[in-house]
Order: sequence, then C-alpha cells, then structure tokens
Amino acid sequence: MQTNHIAIIGSGLVGSLLAIYLRKKNHQVTVFDRRPDIRKVAFSGRSINLAMSVRGWKTLDRIGIGDAIRTLAIPMDKRAIHLNDQPAYFQYYGKEDEAIYSISRGVLNRKMITLAEEAGVVFRFDEKVWDVDLPEAKIYTGETEKGAWQEYAFDVIFGCDGAFSRVRHKMQRRSRFNYSQEFLDAGYKELSIPAAADGTHQLDKNSLHIWPRGKFMLIALPNLEGSFTCTLFMPHEGEQSFEQLITDQEVSAFWKRYFPDTLSLMPTLLEDFRNNPTSSLVTMKCFPWSYWDKVALVGDSAHAIVPFYGQGMNAGFEDISVLDDLMDAHEGEGWQAIFEAYEKARKPNADAIAELSYRNFMEMSSKTADPNFLLRKKIEKHFSDTYPEHWVPLYTRVTFSNSPYAEALAAGERQAAIMDEIMQLENIDTIWDSEAVAKIMLSRVANIPIKVAPYK
Repeated sequence: MQTNHIAIIGSGLVGSLLAIYLRKKNHQVTVFDRRPDIRKVAFSGRSINLAMSVRGWKTLDRIGIGDAIRTLAIPMDKRAIHLNDQPAYFQYYGKEDEAIYSISRGVLNRKMITLAEEAGVVFRFDEKVWDVDLPEAKIYTGETEKGAWQEYAFDVIFGCDGAFSRVRHKMQRRSRFNYSQEFLDAGYKELSIPAAADGTHQLDKNSLHIWPRGKFMLIALPNLEGSFTCTLFMPHEGEQSFEQLITDQEVSAFWKRYFPDTLSLMPTLLEDFRNNPTSSLVTMKCFPWSYWDKVALVGDSAHAIVPFYGQGMNAGFEDISVLDDLMDAHEGEGWQAIFEAYEKARKPNADAIAELSYRNFMEMSSKTADPNFLLRKKIEKHFSDTYPEHWVPLYTRVTFSNSPYAEALAAGERQAAIMDEIMQLENIDTIWDSEAVAKIMLSRVANIPIKVAPYK
C-alpha cells in the first residue's frame, strides 16, 4: 500500500495505538485532539481503571510494545468479594496462570502518546475539530465553532474520538446511517484508597475488589504506587442513588451502612465525593462504520459499551489488530475494500460484547453474593476442570482467548441453558460434583464442538 497522509481524531488509547500501527506501515500520521496534552495536566477524577486482557495484549505485542506496557500493570487473578459482617472471599478468574491486568487509564494514555511520538506521529493538542468533509477527507479546526477555521486535507481520516464522536456525528447526517444510544440508569463516581504509610497496598493487590450491594456496588483496582482507584456504580435517581447523596452527612451515613469496612481505608472519601463528577454510562451502536475509502470509525466512536466486562479498551485494540490484518490481506485493493471487510468482521462482535457487558453488571452487582450463583459457578468450574474439551466458561472465552465475541455470546447462552437445567436438580447443593451430574452435562454438550482461539 502506498504511503498516505492520515488524520486520527482523538489521542486516547485507541487513537494513539492506531497511530503507531499506521506509522509502522510508513504512513504519515497526524493526531488531533481538542484536549490539552494529557502528559501535562492532572488526571480528571473521571476514570475507571482499565483491565487489560489477552485481546489487548495481543495487539500491543504484535506491534512490539507489550513489554513496555506490562511494567505499568498489576496482575489480578481473582475477584475479592466484600460482604458486610463477613470475611472477604475470593473467586479466581481462571486457571493458575490466568489474570487480567489493572492499569491506570491516565498512566497508560501518557505512555502510548510518548511511544507514538517516538514512532514519528505528529500530535496537535488543543485543536478542536468542528467539521469533517467526508468525501474530500478534510477536517476543519478552530478555537470556536463560530470563529475562523483552519482546513486540513488528508487521504484518510480515522475517528477515534469516543462515544460522542464528532466524526461519527457528521456521518450520522448521511442517508441510511443507523445509530442508537442507551444510557444505563446507573452512573459512576471515582474515589480512592491511598497507599499505606509504608507505600504498600492496604488490600490484596492482586484482586479486583467488589462490594456488591444489589442495585449498586463499589469496586477497587490496584495501582503501582500502592493506591487503589475505586468506582461507585449506582442509580442516578431514586432510593439509594446519587441524588440522595448530596451532603457530607448523607455520604457518611450511607458509607457507614453499606461499606463500613472501607471507612478506615478512605480518608479522602468526602473530599473525593464532593470534587469528582458523577458520570454517565452509555451503550452506543451504529452502522456503517466507514464512508467510501475516506473515513472509518474505530473503538468507542463505533461501539461504546458499559465497562462491566472490562472489554472496552480490549475491544478497541482488537479493532486495530483486525484492521492490521485486513490492510495486509487487501493490499492493493484500496481503503474501501479494507473498511468494508473491517466493519463486516467487527460489527457482530461489537454488538455481542455490548450485550455481554450489560449482563455482567447484574452479575457483579448482585449475583456475586448469591449462594445459588456461587454454586452454579462452582459446578461449571468443576466440570470445566474435569472435561476441558467439553466446557470452556464464558468468562474464559471472553477474557482469556481471542475467539470472536459473537461466538462467546452464543456459546455462553447454550451453557446457561444447560446450567439452568442442572440447577433445578433435586439436592443439587449436595450432589453437584457427582458422576450423575457430570453425565447429564456430558449428554448435553457431547455433540457441540468447542471453538476457542487461544492467546498467541
């Protein structure tokens, strides 16, 4: 493929990584972002720590930067479930060597921009894109929407500017462009647990900590310097909601009732609650993801999802690895062939992970504390360990393999139907690991082939 002058709108994780990939193919790449350089500003208090899994690592390793990013990450091999008046207990994610990795979004984004600059990418920060000429691949920037604009002409434009993408907004005005967005009733607020006085973590550092409370929950993910980034997810309105937590007294009373074991760990709770914004959670779907051979959407601008499977970043990075494969496969055919193959390949999988992420909110907020759910998971793990050729848990398919999300969703639904039947067996709580139960499960899965793409 000949060298092109390419614009990327958005300097976030997907935009900066895509820029590195395009530079490796000798394209000239300019990244525009309406925000200042994140390396020169304080973090916003609006972040949820990232959970890197094999899809993300695959994309980073392919371009040769995985090891540099691993130095910023902490492996988490389990959930730590915190219930009131009970000791914390652990739910391991998978096999002994399987873990997801906690990374600060801000720390990772800073590193990615630096790596992109070292690869020869040009960044233009504090430059707001107000309009996009789709057929001509031109963008227009300026200080204000009504002021003077600067015109830039490119060969190709990639929109990597998030769930409320300016590039996608222009594409939405074209005929036959499908678009939907759905906000979750719940929002989130970032909080923190600082490091202990000696710089160590105050909770187990290799766990994703969850305080499930039904319609709301608190989570905490570790950072390298000993702190935890915490996130409170709860409804915006109604009983037990953000609208009920306005004063320091209301927050303190709420915390003493629902999260008493964290009070001694969170000395800045009230300050964080006052100062950090309450943010929304949205699922956004659209199609097509491209316009002719000129413009394509990547990451959240094409498929924003809620964060409850930890796959938003991983799915965006997987977009890039798929694009990379297709640029090689369709070399000589032009960008339109690449873009059409890309959106055809990725759209079903983006829809699948959106559905899985929504469902996982219920699992994390309430089911992780449900004895029947715990028994269900124990049966699945026992059967999977005994007959790995017949049963791969849904979480493993999504998090510890590169199998398409759509295949994982379909397999998960088949397995859920089998487990619904198993859970109805008489005395299942006492016979769960018996040969009789195993035989029933084997009879249901014996003729179903397992397709799981391992991490390579």
